[in-house]
Amino acid sequence: MTATGPSILVIDDEIQLRRLLQITLEAAGYQVHSAASGQEGLREAAMARPELVILDLGLPDQDGIEVLKKLREWATVPIIVLSVRAGEKDIVGALDGGADDYLTKPFHSGELLARIRTALRHRHATEHGTVFQSGPLFVDLTARTVKRKGEVVKLTPIEYSLLALFVRNAGKVLTHRYILREIWGPTFEEESQYSRVYVAQLRKKLEDNPTNPRLLLTESGIGYRLAIEE
Repeated sequence: MTATGPSILVIDDEIQLRRLLQITLEAAGYQVHSAASGQEGLREAAMARPELVILDLGLPDQDGIEVLKKLREWATVPIIVLSVRAGEKDIVGALDGGADDYLTKPFHSGELLARIRTALRHRHATEHGTVFQSGPLFVDLTARTVKRKGEVVKLTPIEYSLLALFVRNAGKVLTHRYILREIWGPTFEEESQYSRVYVAQLRKKLEDNPTNPRLLLTESGIGYRLAIEE
């Protein structure tokens, strides 16, 4: 039976992994395209126009970060990096380079599928309006309204700007550097205490238990992610 769900492009030089991913993704209803090199991947992305890309960093012809940057010159689709590189520098570099998420090898198929669903839901939400809801949190970016369990939440201008940034990138890992650049400007990219302080303030207003958050999640050493809950 032919899959009719969203199309996914896998760019990875390991043939065993490409086969595994094809079986896993097709079983979940996705259409799968594959490429074994960076150049082939860029060509396939332009021709197939996938709705999501899974990208390895260790490609035979060019580094995956370069492929990522070339894709981001024209493609807005979610890109999930799947790599053996587990260092903080590699992860931050990929996320700052335009990746939506980062998963290290070896990985669990269930976790990858969950990340894919989150990335596709985020894409759908950003394409179809300015209203966001995740669990008890409701945000209307047009009306600049924030509610928690139906009650209006009062935020300072910076708190609202920070939350709006998370909403526009819901499900995506945002690095400290990216957050600081977008909210405070490029001269504050190294001042990570700013993002930590304001995220803590948002958690106090939005989370049931700020010390064990379910919405604004910490990606240790990297940054934060706004969870998308049903």
